[in-house]
Amino acid sequence: MNRRAFQFFTWLMWLALPLIALRYWQVWGQLPLRMATHFDVNGQANGWMTREVSLWFVLGITAFLLVVFTAVLLVIHWQKVSDAVSWALLAFFYFVIGFVFYGNELVLQHNLNGAPVRLGPSLLVIPLAILALFAIFLGAQRGKPLEGSWIAEETHASPVFGMLFTLPLFLEFWMLSVVPVRMARFAIALMCILFSVIAVAAWSGFRYYFGPSGVEIRTLGYRLRSIPAAEITSYSVESWNMLRGYGIRGVGRSRAYVWGNKVVHIKTPQAEIFLGHSEPERIIRDLDMIKRQ
Repeated sequence: MNRRAFQFFTWLMWLALPLIALRYWQVWGQLPLRMATHFDVNGQANGWMTREVSLWFVLGITAFLLVVFTAVLLVIHWQKVSDAVSWALLAFFYFVIGFVFYGNELVLQHNLNGAPVRLGPSLLVIPLAILALFAIFLGAQRGKPLEGSWIAEETHASPVFGMLFTLPLFLEFWMLSVVPVRMARFAIALMCILFSVIAVAAWSGFRYYFGPSGVEIRTLGYRLRSIPAAEITSYSVESWNMLRGYGIRGVGRSRAYVWGNKVVHIKTPQAEIFLGHSEPERIIRDLDMIKRQ
């Protein structure tokens, strides 16, 4: 990765603050003293602020996002995360800041000339951007498929988490029944599909396949990662803190596949992988077997 270019575009995001201030300055004299700033799903105003509060409100939101995004990107730069994930995340952050700027422009236009505030197709872009980022994240650090037969297989699942991830579906289905905007309904439907896939993945779990050539990690039939046996330098049982999260975790050298509080920590020269399991000793036994072979 060109680290200088990545740092340059990271700090370039902060131009959003003076650009927002400049936009307000251009139309300040034309704005009403009391601006409509909040709208319902039909684009009708239902909340108002003074123009001064509106300016500081959007600057505050943007500044908060920029602080969070910059901190994340600096950590990624320090951990030397893969180029694909790093640039994809940077592009996603630009998209979010651009969406805030676009939404604020719609608010300004409404107060200047009564233009309707309709996000419309832009609402569809949000879940698509999330899905694209998620796909790039899953595709990073997969390695090449391993050859040969499998001599052992383990499953690490969590029906509890599977049920928990179905809860947002009730909210999404309710929103489908009340939101009249077609594009918004389509975006909500995409989020329903995403939550459904996550719930099914948690219920069915991660599957670990062990063979003479190494270990493959899969979920729902999709290969998440390959760990060649020759690259495994050490492995041991460890506890997993819930504060570190569950599911697929990590964007740098570390990557975890865990639904519980016990893991097997596998070290390679390039990365550290954590495999969750309710009986991690079984994974140790399988790793011992393939290392002996």
